[in-house]
Amino acid sequence: MRIPKLRSGSDFPSRLSEKAIAAGVQEAWIGGVGTRKVDDLAQALGISGISQSQVSALCAEIDERVNSFLNRPIEGEWPYLWRDAPYLKVRQGGRVVSVAAIIAWAVNQGGRREILGLAIGESEAKPFWVKFLTRLKQRGLPGVKRVISDAHEGLKAAMAQVFSASWQRCRVHFMRNLLACVAKSNQSLVGTLVRQVFVQPVKH
Repeated sequence: MRIPKLRSGSDFPSRLSEKAIAAGVQEAWIGGVGTRKVDDLAQALGISGISQSQVSALCAEIDERVNSFLNRPIEGEWPYLWRDAPYLKVRQGGRVVSVAAIIAWAVNQGGRREILGLAIGESEAKPFWVKFLTRLKQRGLPGVKRVISDAHEGLKAAMAQVFSASWQRCRVHFMRNLLACVAKSNQSLVGTLVRQVFVQPVKH
């Protein structure tokens, strides 16, 4: 798509490419700047102006790249799968609601870590997890040996249904749950003592 040219006499570097301008607009949109305010930003940068339709078209390119990334075939062996679901505030139908951002990443046989999937759901109920994990399997993730996560029952049930893999509780979530049961004045001491358990040498 063609980006508006710089205003004549602008101090903004004329060598700035259209690609760089597009990246700046997309970065502003990702950061929460509305399409109307992007025009003001463009003017401040010395650009002759950019319409809301142009901003929308540029940002649609982000969706295309994201969808391509999330639907790519999963190649190779990824025996260890982690998952997490931070909750985010989003605007839906004119109101702000909380949704779960489901993230799955894995480690391959060579120790390389990679994000394999992401999805947005209203909750972490079993049906959602079954759909999410099944989609990973369809994209080429059959050989999962262990899933590491929090102790969410919906996920554990879905994991048992989709993958023949063992389950391990995430150490970070375990510590959070443990320290929530400890007086605040003792959390630092208890946390230090428990962490020592995980760094002990393994005897073969």
